[in-house]
Amino acid sequence: MEETISLKELFETIRKRILLIISVMLIAMIVSGIVSYFVLTPEYKSSTQILVNQAKNDETIYNYNEVQTNVQLINTYNVIIKSASILNSVKNELDLNMTVSELNNKISVESAENSQIMTVSVTDPDPALALEIANKTAEVFEKEIKNLMKVDNVSVLPLADDQENQSPVSPNPPFIIAVAAVVGLIIGSILAFVLEYLNNTVETEQDVEKLLELPVLGSITVIDGSFDAKIRGMGKGRSE
Repeated sequence: MEETISLKELFETIRKRILLIISVMLIAMIVSGIVSYFVLTPEYKSSTQILVNQAKNDETIYNYNEVQTNVQLINTYNVIIKSASILNSVKNELDLNMTVSELNNKISVESAENSQIMTVSVTDPDPALALEIANKTAEVFEKEIKNLMKVDNVSVLPLADDQENQSPVSPNPPFIIAVAAVVGLIIGSILAFVLEYLNNTVETEQDVEKLLELPVLGSITVIDGSFDAKIRGMGKGRSE
């Protein structure tokens, strides 16, 4: 016997289990909200920028080949700035209570395509420390690159002073709660369909027809107790 499920039955299952679906979704949202606001540690991000550009005596002269060379050097600088020699100096000068590997995980280096600007970003639960690490990393790199590469084409750009007052970059509670609502809705719907599939109770004439594959010729209705009492009362009145 091949069993098929109609679209009407799907909507009927959702309607019958709507409270279960909503409950699972609300529980997921509440749990994710508690975790986002009270469990996860906020992370702050501070950045500094480094310009890769060979100094010129005549600022009006611009050599295209040298610009392209500086752009290509950025790929090398991205690796050097996170090397152990640079990070060890940063760790020692700031007296950081972390390993070089942990410091390396906090730092990210980005550069736009064909740009001579490197952006060094640091993520940390302490916004002041994140800004301090970013500045010190750029400072150490600017000093050490002259010895490592025998070039003088790196300069640190001035930074804004209000980076310590920024909002955390993670976690993002509204986004997490929204994702939890969608996941809760999906889980609730799946649970509703599973419970409906496992439910073998025969409740309606349609259930009988579906189970026996036979038409229902008649049904016995449930007699209300108050209606039954009225009938008895009417019978007594007539007999008197």
